[in-house]
Amino acid sequence: MKEYHKIQTVFKRDPETKFKTLLMGDYSLPEFDYLKDNEWTWTEKVDGTNIRVMWDGIRVTFGGKTDRAQIPAHLIEVLMETFKPRLMQDKFSPDGNVCLYGEGYGVKIQKGGNYIPDGADFILFDCKVGPWWMERESLEDIATFLGIDIVPIIGRGTLDEAVEFCRKGYKSTIADNVDYDAEGLVLKPSMELIARSGARIISKIKHKDFTHE
Repeated sequence: MKEYHKIQTVFKRDPETKFKTLLMGDYSLPEFDYLKDNEWTWTEKVDGTNIRVMWDGIRVTFGGKTDRAQIPAHLIEVLMETFKPRLMQDKFSPDGNVCLYGEGYGVKIQKGGNYIPDGADFILFDCKVGPWWMERESLEDIATFLGIDIVPIIGRGTLDEAVEFCRKGYKSTIADNVDYDAEGLVLKPSMELIARSGARIISKIKHKDFTHE
């Protein structure tokens, strides 16, 4: 199953600061500029490692951000225990072609000890079944059925409101450490859309993008 697509930051980066800061108001894609005043759904961006859980109708396999990425052994154990073939069979079509996209996070993964100080876990942020990307309601249903977490919705509003919210910073809603600052936001139009190129309209913004201001 394909690796997860690139997510563009809301604004272009400034080459004069070696791309450490953003060119505020200079949207990285024309679609962002066009849709900026529509309602977007904001979910917490989790600082971990990208994980793919793939179901072909018979077997469950796991992948990282790329096919060459190494998944930490303690996280593999969690994935194998969580995504049993029988459970996947009960939820999805026997035709397979299902990929769950999520973040592996926790101790020894980035700064994941702030999230889970004594273990690791998987949190769902997307799913593709055949050619279809699942909507939020379906993602929540999948997460409930499989007994897994899903990235929380932090808010809804315009793209610029999301940027300002992230600029100020907020505390992670899933971390065990209640003082841990969230990495940022992932942003989708509340009515999900596809660009003329066929790429999804989806963006991100990180709090650290503003720490160099």
